[in-house]
Amino acid sequence: MNTWFESGHVAIVTGGSRGLGKALARELAAHGLHTIIDGRDRRSLDAASADLRRFGNVSAIAGDVTRSEHVRALFDEARRLGRLDLVVNNASTLGAVPLPPMNDIAHRTLAHLFDVNVFAPIHLMQHALAFWRQNGGAGTLVNITSDAAVEPYASWGGYGAAKAALEHVSRVLAVELEAARVRVLVADPGDMNTQMHRDAIPDADPQSLRDPAESARALMHAIATMDGPYQRVRLSDLVIA
Repeated sequence: MNTWFESGHVAIVTGGSRGLGKALARELAAHGLHTIIDGRDRRSLDAASADLRRFGNVSAIAGDVTRSEHVRALFDEARRLGRLDLVVNNASTLGAVPLPPMNDIAHRTLAHLFDVNVFAPIHLMQHALAFWRQNGGAGTLVNITSDAAVEPYASWGGYGAAKAALEHVSRVLAVELEAARVRVLVADPGDMNTQMHRDAIPDADPQSLRDPAESARALMHAIATMDGPYQRVRLSDLVIA
């Protein structure tokens, strides 16, 4: 890895108690980054952090990314550590399962989808940018998206619309930050063997799905080799040993 992953750097990874978030936190910790993770379920988060601390320094803060006080707590921990280099908006929700068609999707479901998948990442990015402005630092923002953001899959309209909004916000932010030392990466992990995928497609063959650890290694590579202020990558296209 290059200097984007120096020992002593600090990363925030939301949704770090399972799936891609946990796999990425493991990679980051193993490369010497102090990794701040969160999750809504304290028991699952505690178990994940105990496992991850075998690989490096990890701070675990239980809470909901849609709550302002929780987001402040994440960045307070970064301030305590004295720096921030990477923010990964990985926490996400399907909204409701089984996934409803657009004709049946409830307003409250759409509101929750956008709260978690769009508004919360924007809030975290605003906090990160304020941190970097105050400290004169550079950093990388990573937003985890989905092929549902660009492909019209039946019953995926609500989730896909939220992820499409997050992608466009990312593109606009990259233009606005063109003169700053901040990079914006949008990463589509593809189909992975995660609880979220099982919730969405219960009858999928696990053998056909990618291990989140492989996607995490691909994401590390994408961050390390990113060229320019903005990039969108499909992690399933990257094969990393």
